[in-house]
Amino acid sequence: MPHGAGGPVRLKGVTPIQQDSPDHNPAGKLDDEDYPAYSMGHAAEILGVTQAFLRSLDAAKLLTPGRSEGGHRRYSRYQLRLAARARELIDQGTALDSACRIIILEDQLAEARRINTELQHPHRPKSDQPGPASG
Repeated sequence: MPHGAGGPVRLKGVTPIQQDSPDHNPAGKLDDEDYPAYSMGHAAEILGVTQAFLRSLDAAKLLTPGRSEGGHRRYSRYQLRLAARARELIDQGTALDSACRIIILEDQLAEARRINTELQHPHRPKSDQPGPASG
């Protein structure tokens, strides 16, 4: 933030970002695979698909893109991966509704496996942390 002689300069109509705000660290958004960072045009370009294809995935309820303040669709990296998988299945001859069902089931299976792994390997206390006092 610019500083003047009397401290930080406050720009009219601009609210400073608070230290505890998620917007304070924009790098955190880069690591968030669910952050809707990609416009429809950019997402289509990255995937090599048409914007109509992305709209069809929205209509089929596979993707629910975020919306910008102006109402434009915004896609996350996670959604781009789902769209790429849909394109792959459709290119192999799978119908759109079947491709969406397959992707949903694959996603549910991956999540169940992740949870199962967490439950099988509970977090252990770090060795540098003191344990219960023995008396």
